Amino acid sequence: MIQFSDREIEGERIELNSKTEFCYLGHNLTLRGCHLIIKVPTRSLVITRTRLIDCTIDVKRELTNFRWEGVILKGCRFTGTMSGNDFGRWPYAEHPELGSIEDCDFTGAHLDGCRFVGCDVSTLRFPAWPCFTICDPVQRIGELAALQWPGQLGVIVRVLSKTPPSTAAVTFSAPRLAREFGTTEAEIRAVLDTLDGVKL
Repeated sequence: MIQFSDREIEGERIELNSKTEFCYLGHNLTLRGCHLIIKVPTRSLVITRTRLIDCTIDVKRELTNFRWEGVILKGCRFTGTMSGNDFGRWPYAEHPELGSIEDCDFTGAHLDGCRFVGCDVSTLRFPAWPCFTICDPVQRIGELAALQWPGQLGVIVRVLSKTPPSTAAVTFSAPRLAREFGTTEAEIRAVLDTLDGVKL
């Protein structure tokens, strides 16, 4: 097992790259101004009770369905592809106070189905089109359900209705949605252009 815990590391390059070993960040770990390179699959990665401050987090292979629930993220910059990731204060965690996100930059990342929970999205920078971010999706579920979504994309409303009430934003990939739900990026964009509270 590769483990970093019970210390503060500043300004270092940390590469998590193993085909056989489990990678564990935490407990009581602080990375400050570090370059964290993640090359392992979700099943080989645990990050908990960890603070990442002013770090660059470079995801080199797609990170799927990873929940950053025990991680405090502040001033970090993300690159790479992430799908189904959850950031922020996860309300159903045993210790939700151990997770938060603020002042982070995802403009260099490709996100799909990623949720930002219990946080202030005004401090976050999201990836541009063809990704798009819907803010306050649960509070706006009626408005979203009333739209004429192209193809079978109306299913997105059912997905959003099942997210935690404290979900502040969800980011999707238009190319993936277009392929999966029988529509085009242009048709998705035409609907989004009529909506407030969407970051393109």
